[in-house]
Amino acid sequence: MRQTAKLMYGLALFLTVMTVVYFYATSQLNDGANQQGIEWAGGTGLVLATLLTLFLGVYFHLTNSKADIEPKDWEEAEIEDGAGVLGFFSPHSGWPFIMAMAIVIMGYGIAFFLIWVILLGAAMLIWATTMLNLQYGLPPEKE
Repeated sequence: MRQTAKLMYGLALFLTVMTVVYFYATSQLNDGANQQGIEWAGGTGLVLATLLTLFLGVYFHLTNSKADIEPKDWEEAEIEDGAGVLGFFSPHSGWPFIMAMAIVIMGYGIAFFLIWVILLGAAMLIWATTMLNLQYGLPPEKE
């Protein structure tokens, strides 16, 4: 079992204990401002957070059991052992700036509730995202 699964299982255990404590504490609370009984909004949030961390723990446990041993699992591992190819980053792409401007236009439209500006920004964002993903996949004659 790897660190991520252990972390999620530990967090699920902690949240389970805190959920029980929360339900008990709110059921015993009796002051003039609150109704006596369990406070369901916070309890529901804690139960859902517990289930989420448990689901993530099980997911990480199952996927890590099928994966190869990683350098972070070695006791004698060095930082260089985990280094690898980080990917390709375009040095001259203008599409991230266009995407940011599209988000700014959408934000302006949302702030003043101008539907046509929101739609313009959404169309620009979809177009810029598509072009960012295809900038090295399109042949030069299609650009």
